[in-house]
Amino acid sequence: MEKVYEILTLILLLAYWLTIAAVTIRVVFKRRALGVSIAWLMIIYILPIVGVIAYLLFGELNLGKTRAVRAKAMFEPYRQWLLSLQACPAHRPQHVREQSHHVNQLCQARIGVPELTGNQLHLQTDPADILKSIAFDIRHATQSVNMVFYIWHPGGHADEVAQAACDTAKRGIPVRIMLDSAGSKTFFRSKWPSVMREAGIELIEALAVNPFRMFFRRLDIRQHRKVVIIDNHLAYTGSMNMVDPRFFKQNAGVGQWVDVMVRVTGPTVPVLSSIFSWDWEVETGLRNLPAQPECSLIEDHQHANHAVQAIPSGPGLPDGMIQQVLTLAIHQAHDSITITTPYLVPSEGLLFSLQTAAQRGVKVTVIVPEKNDSLMVEWASRSFFADLMASGIEIYRFGGGLLHTKSVLVDEKYCLIGTVNLDMRSLWLNFELTLTVDDPDFCASVNALHQRYLSQSLRVEPKTWQQRPVYHKPIEQFFYMFSPLL
Repeated sequence: MEKVYEILTLILLLAYWLTIAAVTIRVVFKRRALGVSIAWLMIIYILPIVGVIAYLLFGELNLGKTRAVRAKAMFEPYRQWLLSLQACPAHRPQHVREQSHHVNQLCQARIGVPELTGNQLHLQTDPADILKSIAFDIRHATQSVNMVFYIWHPGGHADEVAQAACDTAKRGIPVRIMLDSAGSKTFFRSKWPSVMREAGIELIEALAVNPFRMFFRRLDIRQHRKVVIIDNHLAYTGSMNMVDPRFFKQNAGVGQWVDVMVRVTGPTVPVLSSIFSWDWEVETGLRNLPAQPECSLIEDHQHANHAVQAIPSGPGLPDGMIQQVLTLAIHQAHDSITITTPYLVPSEGLLFSLQTAAQRGVKVTVIVPEKNDSLMVEWASRSFFADLMASGIEIYRFGGGLLHTKSVLVDEKYCLIGTVNLDMRSLWLNFELTLTVDDPDFCASVNALHQRYLSQSLRVEPKTWQQRPVYHKPIEQFFYMFSPLL
């Protein structure tokens, strides 16, 4: 009997070793960012069984077979639709400025999406006004309403938007809404799904979460876009989820969430419609590409030479798209870069780009919230402060709530604004969306917003930071080691 136990033990040890070896080889052969590979190997070796299971569930970008097949089949038709926009008079590459030239070339080459001029952009910063504006525009829809959000949380003015969508659907206007399953779990447990479906709204729970599905796709891939499109003519996008901050995470101890949305009219709206159509087809298999934009462009239009590019990223789209765009924008800076982000856990490449910009004399300012809703991200973010400040980068901590705005302003003339956080999840994993804007008037409004944020922020002084409690440093270092996975 003892011999049987010895043989069984040897078999189990061999199986364990082969499993660890196989997963290690797989991690190495994936050839991802070195920090990501090292972080996974640490987890696998420190927590052998748990680490292996975690890697199999969350270690690779697995969208699931059905969605992956759809995304692969969809890419070329969508790319051709985007490439066709180059014939639009609003595509004016001869007027593309230095700051956006390389970003424009990259996006056209990898996705097909061009910069388009002649758009009207309005930066909205008050959450109540944003929600009322969206509800108003939905009520006046005449052709269609399409929405995709990571979080829809019932309560306050968000319910006004829900009711406006229901009333519009009852008028016979097609209304389609896609919400992330994990982010909007409270919504899906509320009365609103049944109310909306009874009103005739097509409501989709994107990337549904349940234990059974974890064996077939990575569960932490999330639909993180925030877009409203009305009549293929008017759109909203930005950092704000469909929530009224007065009713959302009030017990988190971080204050109300601080966000922005951009109200867009012009030829970029159909591009945003095509991104919504992409998401809808990935989930449902149904293709409904939007109509081409109305491309008449008057030469003396106020924004005739001011370009906007809507850049999607996520599974099924070219890898590392947003990171490349951010890197190019940073390298184009001559005078200043101002960044707002709730989650500061940059990749090695972005960290190096920001440090290089500061070291060549560009004034780099990063604004982050003083308090964060994610404890792990909070500690991981702090681990980067010393290296950033050593390069001359100024860090400010915003005290007016959870600063959730995701924006980059370059030389006060060119900006990026959308859903992308400076963390690995946004850069490599989730479905995201960024607008790049080459418009002095709009960038001036972003700059004014940044100045308002700075007036409510305290600068992190390098000397003071070095005097923080000693026990903070090992905690920061611990989470720094796993930052590539956050």
